[in-house]
Amino acid sequence: MSGFLFVVPPLVGHINPTVGVAAELTARGHRVAWASADPGLVRRLAGDEAAVFPCAGPVLTGEDGVRPAELRGPEALKFLWERFLVPLAEAMAPGVRAAIGEFGPDVVVADQQAFAGGLVAERLRVPWATSSTTSAEFTFAEALAGMPKVADWLDTLLHELRGRIGDPSGTADPRFSPHLVLAFSTPELVGAGAGAGAGAEGEGELGSGAGDRIRWVGPSMAPRPAAADFPWTWLDPSRATVLVTLGTANTDVGARFLAECRDALRSRADRMQAVIVDPANVLGAQADLDDLNDMDDKDVLIRSSVPQLPLLERVDAVVCHAGHNTVCEALWHGVPLVVAPIRDDQPVVAGQVVDAGAGIRVRFGRVTAPKLGAAIDAVLHEPGYRAAAGRIRTAFRAAGGARAAAAHLEELAGATPSKEAP
Repeated sequence: MSGFLFVVPPLVGHINPTVGVAAELTARGHRVAWASADPGLVRRLAGDEAAVFPCAGPVLTGEDGVRPAELRGPEALKFLWERFLVPLAEAMAPGVRAAIGEFGPDVVVADQQAFAGGLVAERLRVPWATSSTTSAEFTFAEALAGMPKVADWLDTLLHELRGRIGDPSGTADPRFSPHLVLAFSTPELVGAGAGAGAGAEGEGELGSGAGDRIRWVGPSMAPRPAAADFPWTWLDPSRATVLVTLGTANTDVGARFLAECRDALRSRADRMQAVIVDPANVLGAQADLDDLNDMDDKDVLIRSSVPQLPLLERVDAVVCHAGHNTVCEALWHGVPLVVAPIRDDQPVVAGQVVDAGAGIRVRFGRVTAPKLGAAIDAVLHEPGYRAAAGRIRTAFRAAGGARAAAAHLEELAGATPSKEAP
């Protein structure tokens, strides 16, 4: 029996893929625990019985981490690193160190954006693996070769962070473990050459050549608590169903886009219906489900949350922000997409969808209802998009998901020598 400590940021999309891996490891008889700045969120996603060591740290959706809605491009990247990722690592480090001391893991599984996991594990001589919940990081790492100033800025940030919380003599990039990188996607979506240069020698002071340690395990799908009140009988099997969602971290910027989606889909009510996820209620009153017989709107259902995985089994297209989790979950079900990236890794993931032929990209800030409608019509009725989504679905399911990830982690735990004393 081995022990595995998952170090995750307080972000739903970064925790969800690891839930299935943790469950698989537990089923195989291993000890599993978590370290997070939001223990309540981990338990909500992984189960009330999850062992979670609390860490301090900012939360992007909380008061300390709120991003101005207008931030895009380089300014959004700067905010993400300087105001969230680096402060998160510094704040989490004492909790991660305490968790390692108390739990005694054989392997630390550190999210690619929870730098404290890798840096503290390296300092304490504990083998660690990277949980890469967005494949965009590989492409971004390669792109830095053409942006030397950005590369130098990031190297400086990470070098200084290592000096404060890690081993100053260490060399591994905390985004790419020198032992194992679990990528929750496959080359069929990401591209055949993706990851080859991620963290490669010469790409900055902290580079360590991650390409040969990437294991493409595909999406890790695990059952999640489902909303008991979702009105499954509302779905009309005689019409196509379209799901519209912007994830959990974009409620501050979604009002205009969701309204355009609503208008585009309502104008096509003779042949399709829509489920729109609206956590902030920017579209107005949500459906009252106390009495389904009183629901007058049979064309557009607006909900603050939905049971996304079971719903994806019954939808025909997805309109989303190109968040990695949503994209992979849709393609796991062979559902084509209309993607409207907003910020962070989303433009890269949207490019992957388009290059793979599984969807159409629209401009989040400028797209109109007619253009959205045309894109939705295309992914629904032009067979190439569904065929490409089907190819990715096949590749995803063959990759092994949580089972494959657990096997790689077991191999790492078994292949490592006894840990040195800190």
